Amino acid sequence: MAKVRAKHANCSVVGCTDQHKSLFKVSTSEVTRLQWIDFIFDGNPPEIVSKNLYVCAHHFKPECFVNLGPYEAGFASKLFLNEGAIPTQRAKAADEGNASTSKQFVDAACQTDRPPPRTYGTQLSMKTLSHPFRSKGTQTDIVSCADVGIGTSAVRASGPLHTSTPHKRPRFELEEEDDDPLEGSSSVIFTDPQDVTYDPQHSVTLTETEDLTMENSASTHKISTYIVYENCLLDLFELCPRCQHHSNLKTRTMGTHLIVEQNCPRCEFSRIWHSQPIIGSTPAGNLQLTAAVYISGGSFFKLKRIFKAMQLQLFGYTTFRRFARRYIEPAIVYRWKTLQDTTLEQLRQQKNVILGGDMRADSPGHSAKYGTYTMMDLRNNRIVDLQLVQSNEVGGSYHMEMEGLKRSLSLLEERGVTLDSVVTDRHPQIQKFLKETRIKHYYDVWHIEKGLSKKLVLISKNKECDILKKWLRSIKNHVYWTAASSTSGPERVAKWMSILNHIQNVHIHEDPVFPKCLHAPRTSRDKSKWLKAGTEAFCKLEKALSNTRILKDVEKMSPHHQTSSLESFHSVILRFAPKNVVFPFLGMLCRLYMAAMHFNENAGRPQATTSTGERLFKVNFPKAKKGECTAKPVKVDPTYNYVGELMDLIFEKVFEDPVPYEAEVQKIHIPDDLSSQFEKPDRIEVIERYVSRFNQVVV
Repeated sequence: MAKVRAKHANCSVVGCTDQHKSLFKVSTSEVTRLQWIDFIFDGNPPEIVSKNLYVCAHHFKPECFVNLGPYEAGFASKLFLNEGAIPTQRAKAADEGNASTSKQFVDAACQTDRPPPRTYGTQLSMKTLSHPFRSKGTQTDIVSCADVGIGTSAVRASGPLHTSTPHKRPRFELEEEDDDPLEGSSSVIFTDPQDVTYDPQHSVTLTETEDLTMENSASTHKISTYIVYENCLLDLFELCPRCQHHSNLKTRTMGTHLIVEQNCPRCEFSRIWHSQPIIGSTPAGNLQLTAAVYISGGSFFKLKRIFKAMQLQLFGYTTFRRFARRYIEPAIVYRWKTLQDTTLEQLRQQKNVILGGDMRADSPGHSAKYGTYTMMDLRNNRIVDLQLVQSNEVGGSYHMEMEGLKRSLSLLEERGVTLDSVVTDRHPQIQKFLKETRIKHYYDVWHIEKGLSKKLVLISKNKECDILKKWLRSIKNHVYWTAASSTSGPERVAKWMSILNHIQNVHIHEDPVFPKCLHAPRTSRDKSKWLKAGTEAFCKLEKALSNTRILKDVEKMSPHHQTSSLESFHSVILRFAPKNVVFPFLGMLCRLYMAAMHFNENAGRPQATTSTGERLFKVNFPKAKKGECTAKPVKVDPTYNYVGELMDLIFEKVFEDPVPYEAEVQKIHIPDDLSSQFEKPDRIEVIERYVSRFNQVVV
């Protein structure tokens, strides 16, 4: 149905100068629009017709309106048209009391006319003006006996209005300038009790507010919210909007939702005001806050402490978990599966896909409960798959990484993804498994360099090997150069072994694959740095660089793609799932999905630049560099589009019908808790056996 257009728009019908508020915008339906335009221009429309054309209510027959009866009776503040209504009355109706004429209501017990309400944007309190008004800074609309605002239910008094004195027609000297840019005067009198903040799209008639549930919650989570103090809010309900007598107030809370019941003992006026929209029977703010905390990776208990410090009202943890289990977790699982399907389909169409894999445990050592195995497309640094493994599924923490890799490779094979190679660390089980499955396997260079550097640092602390400290950085760089400049395993080994000749100032090598160093001949300023064969320092260095395992690992170093981005993703997981917090299996999985969505959205962020185009860097002192200053590129700010998409999904689809989304969650295999494998003892016996370590007596 068509809605009433806001005031100050003239009727577009030729010859009509009506400036009444009951104006209807021309329908967007093509057929109906042509009929309206034909009527507006009396059969002679111009070649170019403006999109903004309005027709006042005088040009429609009474049967064209949906709520003409309630409007004339004073139970509706605006008119609505039937679908497909066409204006047919060319002449303006003589009777000013018809559907388009403003209404003046007279109470049965009063012999004076009701004063025309005058409202405008103001920041004054209700005690300052004796007339009911609505401020732009409030959350309520002006409420009369025939008008209610959003989130308000008003009940008309069944008997006559008993007042000590009849209503007068007060004269106001309002000097405050109206802030509506369309207004031409400092104060405007409106016969309809709405102020300049009135928006027809946000107004609800009395018959509509009888049901406080919102049928369409699509935009509920996009409405701006504010912190309002209780005493400031209750000031708005102190006086009765009909007789200006002090009202009796009762308040109730449902988590973050406040309900105010206002009753006037004089005129028996009553209404119920809600601080937030109601979706079904659920306050929108409670659901929105739960979703915001969960999606942002926050903690309910930290939020509870913050709210308690600010005296903000909050619902309990049971409500939080109920919303999470019913709506939020199904939405996260569905959203991740949708994005993953798109990613896997793109990989299926590619050839020679290069993936990197690594596991992240929720606690150090071999006591981890969860192991998260991640597969990443190393060409664009996007997370392809996440597998969460619980330790009791595989018999111990040590086997979780192997199980996670198997599950990921099984999924990729099922989706038809063709692998060129997989880059991982040097986990022995992973090496054996990939060798048996004949998948080309490379080792991440950083893992090799990190292990080797630790050994060399220990060797250099020996007094006889102190000279090695001058070569630690060169050897570290040589690891990366060997991997990046080689195209085959034998070439990597030959270049790697050349370092033993190079540190002796010998640059010609016996290996024909790499016969000499590639650097230009130069004379060293510090001749004492060169090592000599047979010394303890050289022997220990040679043993560390040329042992059998190192040579095998060097031969399989990844030439180009590394898993450093996977390590960055593991740091992102800490924001959503800290290691010092215990989560249930599904909760942990959903937080991993959130971390993956955040990482994938911001993986390709460019470097930030100044207004002149100069690239930005920041200077820091990493702990690993031990006092060395380094420059780090500054990237543009991250985006959080996935948050808005999830909010839309929760409010527009999942809340309306959560069953299909819950079915997706039920497909996930959730293992039993770790405690389920043990027999639960009697609680009283356990308490009786409790002994303090300090006094060895029962406490």
